[in-house]
Amino acid sequence: MANILLDERSILITGASSGIGAATAVACAKRGMAVALVARRAEKLEELGELIRSTGGRAIEVACDVADPAACEEAVERTREAFGGVYAVFANAGYGYEAPAIEETDERLRRIFEVNFFGSTNIIRPSLALMREAGEGHVLLCSSILSKFTLPHYSAYSATKAAQDHLGRALRFELKGSGIYCSTVHPVSTQTEFFDGVRERSEIPRKQKAERKWPKPQTPERVAGAVVDTLVSPKGEVWTSFTGRMAAALVTACPGLGDRLLLRASGRKIDKPKKAKRGKRPGKEAGPTPETPTPGA
Repeated sequence: MANILLDERSILITGASSGIGAATAVACAKRGMAVALVARRAEKLEELGELIRSTGGRAIEVACDVADPAACEEAVERTREAFGGVYAVFANAGYGYEAPAIEETDERLRRIFEVNFFGSTNIIRPSLALMREAGEGHVLLCSSILSKFTLPHYSAYSATKAAQDHLGRALRFELKGSGIYCSTVHPVSTQTEFFDGVRERSEIPRKQKAERKWPKPQTPERVAGAVVDTLVSPKGEVWTSFTGRMAAALVTACPGLGDRLLLRASGRKIDKPKKAKRGKRPGKEAGPTPETPTPGA
């Protein structure tokens, strides 16, 4: 398949106010794409939009909460009005936190799914409608290495990423031959504001935390470069770390070994439940002795 030219095509990016989203917006604009910047923080979007326009790029800003389906439909419509359509959509908005799985609440679980998973479907659905009309397009979901396995205290975040992963795979099957591609992007730890938010929302005591030994954080620009590469030459899964990809394969093939290695590499400290003190085993008490029958009785 020939490479796809990105000039004059448009992309809508959620979570565009910082990190991977902002870096991807800049990278796409440099390749000639018109960029719709979507996030909740309007001031950050305006700064990024001005930066892109100052270098000759095209950008619009749309303040939007991806958990609101109506707001997402409006964001897609504004992109269509500004650029004539939506060639690509990058569902990148999301957040995470650390909490023991057994202590999770329904409220916290529903909220993270509303943003990370339903926030993706909310923006993809109206975008796909325009792509089908045009007969071409590209859907990208910012999943994670943690869509393939999880770590202690990341059960909720990993569950949302696994859901995104399966959504992306299903879309690849369903859209095959339509001219519309679907890719899931799997970053490892990235140098963004994401982990600042994780620390703020964390419910893990300090004594259970440790310096993470692996994976080493990557720059958001590296992830952005991988996104641009797959826009030019579409791939089903986009990995930014060969080591991370091999780790995911190992966990799938050898889950027991994979779990031990991941726990060690993650630097997590898990408190083991204290064993109850065991006293001396009491001796057997003599039971009642049956009376010996009297001979001749």
